[in-house]
Amino acid sequence: MYGMNGENREQQGTGIVASQLYCPKCKAAMPVRERLLLYLLNEELHEYFCARCGTSLGKRTVPIKPVRPLYTR
Repeated sequence: MYGMNGENREQQGTGIVASQLYCPKCKAAMPVRERLLLYLLNEELHEYFCARCGTSLGKRTVPIKPVRPLYTR
């Protein structure tokens, strides 16, 4: 898929971050807090929690671009 400026979606990255999600315990859309759970070599794993009751509401994976060395021999 392509974005508005013609870039591939993979090149754009994952810029979507949730500000509110439905909480089944509160029975309403609630503000969320995002916490980094795991940092791997190629991705980060984040989890969303309800700001009111602390229930886990979902997870998000963010790919990390590999870092190139400054010089090669």
